[in-house]
Amino acid sequence: MKIAEVRVNVLTNGLDKDFSYRVPDELNFLSTGWRVVVPFNGRQYVGFVMNVAKVDTVPNFDLKDISEVLDAEPWFTSTMLAEARWLADFYLCPLAVAMSLFMAGQNRKPIAPKFERVLKLSGTFDEKSFTRKPAQLRLLKLLRERGQVQASDFRSDTIKTLIDAGLVTVEQRRILRDSYAQIKAVPKAFELTDEQTAAIAAVEKVLSAQKFGGFLLHGVTGSGKTQVYVELAKITCRLGRRVLILVPEIALTGQIVTSFKANFADVAVVHSRIGIGERGDAFYRIRNGEASIVIGARSALFTPVENVGLIVVDEEQDSAYKQDEKIPRYQARVVAEEFAKLHNAAIVFGSATPSLENFQRAQDGELTLLKMPRRVLNNPLPEVTAVDMRAELKSGNRELLSRELRQLLEKTLADGKQAIVLLNRRGWSTVVMCRACGAVVKCPDCGLPMTYHVDGKIRCHHCESESEPPSECPECGSDKIKFLGFGTEKLEVALKYSLPTARVIRMDRDSTGGKFGHQKILDAFARGDADILFGTQMVAKGHDISNVTAVGILNADAALSLSNFRAAEVCFALITQAAGRAGRADSPGKVIVQAYNVDVPAIRFGCAQDYEKFSAVELPLRKEIFFPPYCRLVKLIISHKDADKAKSFAKEIVKAFREEIVAASEYRQEIMGPIPAAIAKLRGLFRFAVVIKSANLEEVQLFLRVHKLHRRDDISIDFDPTTTD
Repeated sequence: MKIAEVRVNVLTNGLDKDFSYRVPDELNFLSTGWRVVVPFNGRQYVGFVMNVAKVDTVPNFDLKDISEVLDAEPWFTSTMLAEARWLADFYLCPLAVAMSLFMAGQNRKPIAPKFERVLKLSGTFDEKSFTRKPAQLRLLKLLRERGQVQASDFRSDTIKTLIDAGLVTVEQRRILRDSYAQIKAVPKAFELTDEQTAAIAAVEKVLSAQKFGGFLLHGVTGSGKTQVYVELAKITCRLGRRVLILVPEIALTGQIVTSFKANFADVAVVHSRIGIGERGDAFYRIRNGEASIVIGARSALFTPVENVGLIVVDEEQDSAYKQDEKIPRYQARVVAEEFAKLHNAAIVFGSATPSLENFQRAQDGELTLLKMPRRVLNNPLPEVTAVDMRAELKSGNRELLSRELRQLLEKTLADGKQAIVLLNRRGWSTVVMCRACGAVVKCPDCGLPMTYHVDGKIRCHHCESESEPPSECPECGSDKIKFLGFGTEKLEVALKYSLPTARVIRMDRDSTGGKFGHQKILDAFARGDADILFGTQMVAKGHDISNVTAVGILNADAALSLSNFRAAEVCFALITQAAGRAGRADSPGKVIVQAYNVDVPAIRFGCAQDYEKFSAVELPLRKEIFFPPYCRLVKLIISHKDADKAKSFAKEIVKAFREEIVAASEYRQEIMGPIPAAIAKLRGLFRFAVVIKSANLEEVQLFLRVHKLHRRDDISIDFDPTTTD
């Protein structure tokens, strides 16, 4: 008999081992990597076969049978299993949890493939015999010309007659759904710049050697980074290897897909907005070698792509690469680099505003720095002006738009050009506050401020719960409820008021529902259906629309008010990225940056689009306070229904770490906290944060393992968190 070792897909920290099951005779073909259904704890669960062994003696304990097999072939390749094992080991999560990342968005039944009936010619025919049978003759001619046709295009009686005559056969053909199939593009004639050529040559050496190599492509906005990716992909494919392209947001996939489809016929796109069936078809194409180029958001890392020669992480600084909502809380930049090592592949991190972590690594020689400081065709960077909104208020202007921005927009529209206006807020108002006692209306589940929307609802932008705004203050009973701040909905009203003839279009999470919500808006704007595109951060990155000559950035310094060590970096990147949307063609660009503190380095150097000067100021500050890139962060969130017990346990962890690690390590190790987490209470549980700053992450991982903190369901562990609370 055969016994299979199965990792049951139960998503809990406390269960991380294989269980033995008997392999029924009808499933004798099973081997490592198959997905199966097994009985476990009185229920049926999906499991992953880790090993199958033939035994001569029956065990002296009862074994349950594997219930069924889910797929027509093993789901996990040896490479995928190696990747999952590394994820589980590094992020201290159960192996089954790591393996669930590779499941294409479904964890129970197999993704149902879709088929269609096709007709094929199975014999010769004499056209004269069908002179009075035009429908049958037409079908036979088409089959002779095309080889096969869809059965749904013809009458069933016509088909049946020809089948009975032995002239036609019917076969089932799998339909591979691809929402991006309609994108048709042709390569554009271009001449590579000297900087592009040098960057390509540097990476090509690693590609040809088929060894791991890491690169940071630091190119200003409009310098042609995407074309470098395309040329490197061509080299990789000529070497018989495959390419993985990561983008941070779904909104950016359309443009980069178009660029690659202009040069490659076998592109697969993977992200969360496409349906489960389409994702399954993409996996099928990838698994069977029908797609040499895989493009997608961070989840594209977990596709069954083999023999990868090149991984590109575009806009590598973007926070969207961080998964911080469920375990494993991985950073896609870190995972992508480890996967590149497993594949002996080159990895290229690309950005106009690199993360300070990768920039410092390039300075230290861990990554090869490739610089592209000029735009293609030597087009100038846009002219950027900062407007002090304190002065605007003093002069009597209480509108959302400064006078300079309003004038710029008026001139832009008069010249027949387009503009982008960025505001890093959603909704109508930022907070709902009582003027009597100062209380802010907060989400009962998360404890975060609720946001008022123009439809009359207040919503939590963390958990998306909604309710009616209160008529009385829940704290003091006063009726003096006031809506403070502003969001994209109020900005829309302001734009229409200040520019009544302008056609405006909004792009934020509320307006981009559906599979292609982002792309439809961008396509409409690119066609000239609107004069002004406005919205949240998604309007700031990656878009290349030649008629855009003006950009306005509102509340540019808003991030600086947050207690986040990355605040200045985020502020600088936002200004630089948004400004880069202007003047990408022949007409020069102009940008207005509205802020209440225009003298801070993030604003000054952001307006100057000078990354080197910004990093020269910011990096010494990070080093002084021992924050990344000079350490790695690990954040623990301890939860309990009793606040005192949660805090007490957190203090025990801090004490143990100081005694066992800080006092004994030859590396710099620090631990902060406990402090109330940013979401101090969630679903009835009080939450406290503890943050470790480490110059040697392995020691931290060992401490967590020894104390089995990674096995507890009342502790969440976050490596490389974006915030420290």
